[in-house]
Amino acid sequence: MPQNFVKLYTGSPISVLAVLSALASFDIIPIIKDPNESARLAGFGSLSDLQTVWVHPDEFKKAEEVLSKIDF
Repeated sequence: MPQNFVKLYTGSPISVLAVLSALASFDIIPIIKDPNESARLAGFGSLSDLQTVWVHPDEFKKAEEVLSKIDF
């Protein structure tokens, strides 16, 4: 992942959608890293279905606050 981003969350695709929705309501646009999809596109298999949510360091503190209010 680029140096200019900080990992905020790792979880299932369903929970990542909840995080994306909550962050969008605060105009925070994250980057989602999905190793399973990357492996599939490259023609390989993957055993993990976890995705990671990355945000810009300037938005990290606010993103953490938003994340703490999500009821999974």
